[in-house]
Amino acid sequence: MKTYKDITGDGGSNIVEQVTEHAQKLSARLVSVKHIVAVMSGKGGVGKSSVTVNLAAALALDGKAVGIVDADINGASIAKMTGVRGQQLNISKAGVQPAVAELGIKIMSIDLFLSEENAPVVWDAPTQKDAFTWRGMAEANAIREFFADTEWGALDFLLIDLPPGTDKLPNIVDLLPRISGTIIVTIPSRLSQFVVEKSIKMAREVLQTPVIGLVENMSAYVCAHCGKTEELFPGGHVEKLAAAHDIPFLGKIPFDPRMALAADEGRLFLPENRESPSAKAVFEITEQVKKFLD
Repeated sequence: MKTYKDITGDGGSNIVEQVTEHAQKLSARLVSVKHIVAVMSGKGGVGKSSVTVNLAAALALDGKAVGIVDADINGASIAKMTGVRGQQLNISKAGVQPAVAELGIKIMSIDLFLSEENAPVVWDAPTQKDAFTWRGMAEANAIREFFADTEWGALDFLLIDLPPGTDKLPNIVDLLPRISGTIIVTIPSRLSQFVVEKSIKMAREVLQTPVIGLVENMSAYVCAHCGKTEELFPGGHVEKLAAAHDIPFLGKIPFDPRMALAADEGRLFLPENRESPSAKAVFEITEQVKKFLD
């Protein structure tokens, strides 16, 4: 048996050629994508996926060609929220045709490959205890294939719905040839803002990727009957947080139960509720994003 000291070069694995080939394939696939935008949050439960879907809808209503990559392998929700779960994917030698949601939004998610709605993602291993040693690499490879093997075509925007946490963005930055910027989603709670500061520093200082801005989700509750607005969380200071880090504050999205219901039912909220306070906030945020990138 050879030891590591006995192996010179790549040991005959052609690993350098393989990595180069994958990188070239990915770059070629994304050459017709104008803007690649990562949507991230410091912690879960802030409505990041909801913001991603509604931003995509607002861009599509503006006539933009839009796609979404659900990079949350273990907590995928984009396919469900956009109503494409169970949609048959066409696979050819040229690649995989993404699922297509309302307004022509293209979707790629691990959820489209699972047999049942409640099926967990389980990696092939003698036991799931053994799988932890290479689970991270398997997940990274799956995300790479979402980009490289999907026939995205010409897109104005490709949004990436990242899993919660600060450790996921580095994988995406290392994987992709370019990222136009990141949108960071938080809620008015002080705990969420405390964690979000780590995301800001990760994006700007460690990875040196542009931060498009900060979105305050669930900023308030708007009564569907009287239109009165009430706070959901005590004392939000998200605007001060953005100012402290010298990044744009994109806006506040009030909570609307109809938005949550639309996501549960796999419908887009914006087309039917354009005049609601939540929809207007999303449209204003979308304009800020476009202005930043253009």
